[in-house]
Amino acid sequence: MPFNFDELIDRRGTAALKWDKYAGRDVIPMWVADMDFRSPPAVVDAVRERVEHGVFGYTDPPAELNTVIVAHLEQAYGWKVKPDWLMWLPGLVTGINLVCRAVGEDGDDVITATPVYHPFLTGPVNQRRGLVRVPMRLNGSQWLWDFERLEASITPRSKLLLLCNPHNPVGRVFTRDELNEIVRIATKHDLVICSDEIHCGLILDADKRHVPIATLRHDVAARTVTLMAASKTFNLPGLGCAFAVVSDPALRKRLERAAAGIVPRVTAPGFVATLAAYRDGEPWRVALVDYLRRNRDLVTARTHATTGLSITPVEATYLAWIDVRATGLREPTRFFEEAGVGLYDGKVFDGEGYVRLNFACPRALLAAALDRMSDAIRNKRD
Repeated sequence: MPFNFDELIDRRGTAALKWDKYAGRDVIPMWVADMDFRSPPAVVDAVRERVEHGVFGYTDPPAELNTVIVAHLEQAYGWKVKPDWLMWLPGLVTGINLVCRAVGEDGDDVITATPVYHPFLTGPVNQRRGLVRVPMRLNGSQWLWDFERLEASITPRSKLLLLCNPHNPVGRVFTRDELNEIVRIATKHDLVICSDEIHCGLILDADKRHVPIATLRHDVAARTVTLMAASKTFNLPGLGCAFAVVSDPALRKRLERAAAGIVPRVTAPGFVATLAAYRDGEPWRVALVDYLRRNRDLVTARTHATTGLSITPVEATYLAWIDVRATGLREPTRFFEEAGVGLYDGKVFDGEGYVRLNFACPRALLAAALDRMSDAIRNKRD
């Protein structure tokens, strides 16, 4: 079935966070990570049918949903998960904060590699934990964990390691060897691992494969909370449904206690959309990845052709991490907004001198935004 990712859908005036930020201004928004594509037809149909039922009471996860998730994880990753390992959450950011709350005590440390998705930086602080940032290192054109620096940063108060894989914002798909080194360090120092794998369905490089860190060894699974959702892959973030995979009963109980009275139930539309996405959305996902791959290639080519901008390979996600330091711009996001393109400031991710560009949009819109960026840089130089 063909899917029309070139369709320009007007999202203005719909209370869309991404678009209404620039209401009344000629700015193409490419900042927050949702897509400008219509969600899969199977999802739209399933939600429409549920809405037409007309009753929206408290809802448990449908039994079929757990079955579908278990089957998906085994088929996609060879990961044999039991249904009672799944913990349903109203969002992945909730999951990050929940794990920070459940692991360790007030004042204990949470470690992560930066730059990184900003809830990794705010979650520990929200939950009265210390935040330890370990800067990633750029080896040629590849962002890598600095394992020596990571291990040197660990103290007796270190309790939790936050991993983002595939990585937001740098777009890495970490290799099995890299993940094994993270496991070695976490095991040696008895750290719980919280792995955000929400972009795992968006691997753009055909020679890359997502490896859930919990699949490496049985003892690794016992110390790991894996966070996943259909929201990024199938463009459902506004429906609020995610899940944690937690194989260890004691760790799962700690999360349940930390969530009690605070974390709300997932809504009925969220469950319905997630079920339809994983059960019926694969043809749409495959077509999406192919479209995103070509968008990625366009961003890469145009960035390399623009003086002062550079980009490392985007192996996964629909997010480009663009180095603007050579332009000399003091406020790059403001500069590009004035040129008509809304980007995310890298400082939010602990990456000053960078901007993050979301290329999950119709190609004509993307090309127009890239034209505006290159024209602004050229006019500044001239």
